[in-house]
Amino acid sequence: MKRLAVFTSGGDAPGMNACIRAVVRGAVYHGVEVFGIRRGYNGMINGDIFPMTSHSVSNIVQRGGTILKSARSKEFMTPEGRKKAHDQLLKHGIEGLVAIGGNGTFTGALKFFEEFQIPTVGAPGTIDNDLYGTDYTIGFDTAVNTALEAIDKIRDTADSHDRIFFIEVMGRDSGYIAIQSGIAGGAEMVMVPEVLTPISEVVETLKQGWSRSKSSSIIVVAEGDEEGNAAEVAEKIRTQVGVDVDMRVTTLGHIQRGGIPTAYDRILASRLGLGALEGLLNGEKNVMAGVVNNELLYTPFIDTIKLPKPINEDLLRMVRILSV
Repeated sequence: MKRLAVFTSGGDAPGMNACIRAVVRGAVYHGVEVFGIRRGYNGMINGDIFPMTSHSVSNIVQRGGTILKSARSKEFMTPEGRKKAHDQLLKHGIEGLVAIGGNGTFTGALKFFEEFQIPTVGAPGTIDNDLYGTDYTIGFDTAVNTALEAIDKIRDTADSHDRIFFIEVMGRDSGYIAIQSGIAGGAEMVMVPEVLTPISEVVETLKQGWSRSKSSSIIVVAEGDEEGNAAEVAEKIRTQVGVDVDMRVTTLGHIQRGGIPTAYDRILASRLGLGALEGLLNGEKNVMAGVVNNELLYTPFIDTIKLPKPINEDLLRMVRILSV
């Protein structure tokens, strides 16, 4: 392989730039021409493709977001759109791709290979940490620390005013951010999509706290919890405990996706970026580079896309025990 390209797709995640840097500098080290594709599959379709050098990625390892921009492409979901993308890659002589993203990104890459045999190796870039085949995804550690910083500050107010705070964190299908920020932030309860936590159980936990003269509480709610988002959960609980209880809801939102990546995310992203590049050069295709038990492994896209990544039961047990 003489020419390859790297792109980012889907939601941005802190550490993506470190991953791009590793791909580009790894390619330079191995004597391979490397191109960048701006705005994901949209840029591939529109020919927003440009050569990159070692200098192209100078001073980006500490930056959040992605210098290659990102987008979700409806046109790439059509055969016509994928044909345009293939024509652009042929025009630039690109023989393989490194895709930094999540499930949607890898689904598109798999379909693209089926039709045009362009090999892709992925690097898992998503704050949700919901991809099978890696212990941690790029951006997750930074998102947890961002959420934790907010939880710590909110707890000061909760304690000062004897309030219950419901803090909503990202995680439409995954509770990893909620569970880890909740444990680190000393939350009284964590509600995640993977495990049904009935409102009655939350109410009972709060009442047990009140019986011990506990005057404030933090409930961390993943946005995709089965009982609803944080505002819906708070309203359900209010109907059971009465209007006299002082409750507040805080939704952290997109602040979790931005910011300076932690040291852990920079190192993980660099390792996965180089792993994805060297996997591609060594003939891997339609796989995601991941780290499992501190070992670099390649997992087929089809497994990454379809297989669930359950929450560790020990973490859920830890929340129950430490909230007492």
